[in-house]
Amino acid sequence: MVRMLLIGAMLLAAGASVCAQEAGVQRKILLTEDGPPGFQTVVNALEFAPGARELKHAHPGPLSGYVLEGTLVFEQEGRPTASYKAGEAFYVEPGKAHLVINSSDAPVKLIAMLVVEKGKPLSSPVTEQGK
Repeated sequence: MVRMLLIGAMLLAAGASVCAQEAGVQRKILLTEDGPPGFQTVVNALEFAPGARELKHAHPGPLSGYVLEGTLVFEQEGRPTASYKAGEAFYVEPGKAHLVINSSDAPVKLIAMLVVEKGKPLSSPVTEQGK
């Protein structure tokens, strides 16, 4: 039983690191700051190579995004698929599955800001069956 739990934990950790290292997607943490009390704010710069896509995932807190360059396709649970271009912003409710796709032949650059409970993971992969 202990062995099965250890194997499960290793697979879960491997899945989380795969989510963080998707081909054609570069992430750079620009800022991690405590506040409001019990929470932390994290600001990321992301770049999607032409044709790159994220794995479907969710965040435990709200996410606000702003497109700096290019046009992205955004799929979010409970909403129709949308496109956002440079100068446009989007919002993701806590726990909602979503992903970004760059279906163009040019890079897409964006800034994403998350507010999450301190000590919680920033994101979790989502399978087709659920979280």
